[in-house]
Amino acid sequence: MPKIDLGTIGAVVNPGEGFVDTVAAVEQLGYATIWLTGGPLEGLHQLAEAVRATDRARIASGIIAVDRFDADDVVALHADLETSHPGRFVLGLGGAHGARPIDTLNAYLDRLDAASIPASSRVLAALGPRMLDLARERAAGAFPVLVTAEYTARARARLGDDTTLAVEQLVVVDDDPDRARATAGAPLGFLGSMPQYQSSFRRQGFGDDEIAGRADRLVDALVPWGDADTVAARVSGQLAAGADHVAVSVTTPPGADPLDGFRRLADRLLT
Repeated sequence: MPKIDLGTIGAVVNPGEGFVDTVAAVEQLGYATIWLTGGPLEGLHQLAEAVRATDRARIASGIIAVDRFDADDVVALHADLETSHPGRFVLGLGGAHGARPIDTLNAYLDRLDAASIPASSRVLAALGPRMLDLARERAAGAFPVLVTAEYTARARARLGDDTTLAVEQLVVVDDDPDRARATAGAPLGFLGSMPQYQSSFRRQGFGDDEIAGRADRLVDALVPWGDADTVAARVSGQLAAGADHVAVSVTTPPGADPLDGFRRLADRLLT
């Protein structure tokens, strides 16, 4: 499968109030691909709004949950955007739950294949080895989140050289340890309660007590924090470990604007 060109550094934007303005501002900073977080996605129309608000950046779903959005609606979205903005939309998929998630995803992908949506335009959320294998076989890329550089190196080896490895990297641009760890702990508390993330953390060498208590070692390894230079160095570490693309997710306290963090990191990562 040919790799998909996402650029080296992307940005993750939460599709909340005013997100279209944020997407446009992030594009102006030079981020090559802008990912819309899938969990808070209200509807597929928000992805179309992001594409239409930008001129050149690729817009990716990170991710569309196949348990929430019908394949026929995704097919219609893809067809519309390929007609109006060809090559600008990247279809990120995942979010299959239940007893047989791989089977659920395969059936969904079969429906996309039947509608002639090419595998070369899609990536799959992937944490465990079976999902990495599925991404290699049925998509152009894998999109893991909350992973260390050591995980990235192993994922690179498993995927081989012909599949894009795009890593979502949560970061906190704040050099106050207590405040930064508290900010980083919020998404870890939510995602760390889910079995698939708990399994991923265990595979990366963290114990159940560390996961349950959001131990500093867990937080520091998975959500880099510090001044912009420190955070940028950790992002670059993912690239050195084998990632083709790092999607930076600037994590802030509630109500804070992530744009300042995106600006500060752009000066280090995009020049």
